[in-house]
Amino acid sequence: MAGLFADNDARKQVQLLEARIVKLEKALAVSEADKEQSIRSTLDLQIQMETLSAELRKLRGQNEEFTHSLQDAEKRQKDFYIDLDTRLRRIEAGDAAANAPNRAAGKDAGHAGESRAFEAAYALYKAENYSNAAVAFRDFLKSYPQSMHEANVLYWMGNAYFLQRDCKNSMSSYEEMIGKYQDHPRVQEAMFNIADCQLRLNKKTAAKKTLKQLISRFPGSDASEKAKKRLATIK
Repeated sequence: MAGLFADNDARKQVQLLEARIVKLEKALAVSEADKEQSIRSTLDLQIQMETLSAELRKLRGQNEEFTHSLQDAEKRQKDFYIDLDTRLRRIEAGDAAANAPNRAAGKDAGHAGESRAFEAAYALYKAENYSNAAVAFRDFLKSYPQSMHEANVLYWMGNAYFLQRDCKNSMSSYEEMIGKYQDHPRVQEAMFNIADCQLRLNKKTAAKKTLKQLISRFPGSDASEKAKKRLATIK
């Protein structure tokens, strides 16, 4: 009997050990599953981080490009103000000559009205009211289709649209100016802005063509050097 009891105790101990082993095996299986899930989650996070890093680098590159474009636009605007002041003095001198006694009164009034309209449109542009300036320049061209200011008005109207990111109207104004006044000193800047607009519209092939034409047409100019640098950044 003592041997039988000892044998039963041994069996119970074995069963308990087996139960513990099964329990431990289940716990181990759960632990391994959790570990695999943790590894997958970590890998997913790494992939997401790499994707976000790539997008961030892309956005930084675009931001640098836009900053460069803005700096160029500010410089062109500053040059424009200097040029405009010079031209306004010429206009005033021309108006004074137009008011000479040997000129007809009706013609004098026409020149004066044209100059006032021109100055009013420019004042809006100088005040950075680009939307109204564009409208004023457009109305000026309708009122004075044969104006001696047509080339400059087309250029500034293009700038007003450009600074509003209205690429369609901006390019239209620049292209009309370039087509009519190929020797105008602002042609190269207009071409550079056209290329900028084409890039904004994701027309890289057209932008490359415009920049190459600018480099070929105005070798050695500041605009040509800027065009070379911009061309190098287009992938």
